[in-house]
Amino acid sequence: MQYLIIVISAILVNNIVLAQFLGICPFLGVSKNSTTAIGMAAAVAFVMTLSTIVTYLVQHFILDPLQVSYLQTISFILIIAALVQLVEIILKKVSPALYQALGVYLPLITTNCTILGVAILTITKQFNLLEGVVFAISTAGGFGLALLIFANIREQMEFSNIPEGLKGTPIALITAGILAMAFMGFSGIV
Repeated sequence: MQYLIIVISAILVNNIVLAQFLGICPFLGVSKNSTTAIGMAAAVAFVMTLSTIVTYLVQHFILDPLQVSYLQTISFILIIAALVQLVEIILKKVSPALYQALGVYLPLITTNCTILGVAILTITKQFNLLEGVVFAISTAGGFGLALLIFANIREQMEFSNIPEGLKGTPIALITAGILAMAFMGFSGIV
């Protein structure tokens, strides 16, 4: 039951983008095309899950025993940067089209506060390793869900008659706000 609560909470109730406002840069930047949004969501899910495992192990087997927990943020950032480089190399070899489509946003995963936020939240919430992995996968799922919904809405807006002053970023921010309010309807489930 604990794992189900973690999943529902991370995906719907405390969505990392729409409720906690982490990861807004890739949310707005990659959401113009649903194919790119799916690729970014998959890359974020992979890096987020892997970084949560590695950062959990580093925290519990290196930082805590040596009593240097104050190095948590900097060590987590270095771990995430290394993992993003790994994903970049893999994508370049496996899917050059997706690598080109993600463009500048792939290196931005390094500074994506969503990934660092999940790594720190896993430690802060005192999850064990399995709960942390479930939390990371669920949070990545929530990120991907929000990104995909937003990308599909933005694709539909291409065919809409939007006033000239609202085209581009203004209508995207208004839409993101409405989507965040829609997700607020899930509060109280957990």
